[in-house]
Formats: sequence, structure tokens, C-alpha cells
Amino acid sequence: MTDYSPQSDNYIQLVQEAFSKQGFMQYLGVEIADIKPGYCELHLPFKPELDQHHGYFHGGVIGSLADVSGGFAGYSLLPEGKAVLTVEYKLNIISPGVGDYLKGVGRVVKQGKTLIVTHIDVFGVSKDNEVHCATAIQTLIAVTS
Repeated sequence: MTDYSPQSDNYIQLVQEAFSKQGFMQYLGVEIADIKPGYCELHLPFKPELDQHHGYFHGGVIGSLADVSGGFAGYSLLPEGKAVLTVEYKLNIISPGVGDYLKGVGRVVKQGKTLIVTHIDVFGVSKDNEVHCATAIQTLIAVTS
């Protein structure tokens, strides 16, 4: 993994403030677990409203967690006054989303002047087990906020 340097000394605060304004993430119950330059880990506790007909986390929930985990990994590298928007992402669900919570881990692969590429893994986590349930690649665009 490449070591990245944030362009803002208060990048953690900027990520936390931006995250707190995301109504959808608050609605789902997503929490920030860890932030480092070019890295973001989010946790989403299971609740019945997030499952599909077999009792697994719904694929749309997995995709949303992946999108935001990667987005904030990229956002952590930007200067104040900038933001990111998702251009596209490709998600492979490789196992059912099972567990007490989902863990989304976003990492920056490449930071360009305008575009940022991230890689995201999503895990279903239980007390004694962690299952890799999805992997994604994402492209973000840096914009003025």
C-alpha cells in the first residue's frame, strides 16, 4: 500500500464533519471506525431493515457501504474546500453479507490531480468470524465544495 500525505492537517475532522452530514449513512447506522491518509474503515451494524429475503445484508447496502468507504478514503487526501463525487464503481459480491456488522475498508490506489482511484473490500464480521463478502474498484472526481 502506498503511503499518502493529506493536504490538510485537520483531515480527520474534515472527514468526520462531512460524514456527519450524510443523512443516508446516519439513517443506515454507519459509523467511522478508522481514518488515515488514503484509508477509511466504516462499520454498519446489522438490523432487519437492511436484509433481503434470505436474511443477508442486502446487496444495495453492501454497495452503499463500499461507495462511501472508498469515497472518504479519497476525501481524506484533499485540501480544505475540496470534495469528491463518485464517477463510477464496480462491485463484486463474492459471498453473502452475513454477520453482526459489515466492515467497509477503502484504500486509495492512485491519486491524480482530478481523479482518484480506490479499492474497497467489505467484510461480514461476527464474534468469531470475518467473511470477505465484496470487493470494488471506484473512481472519484475531486470538485470544489
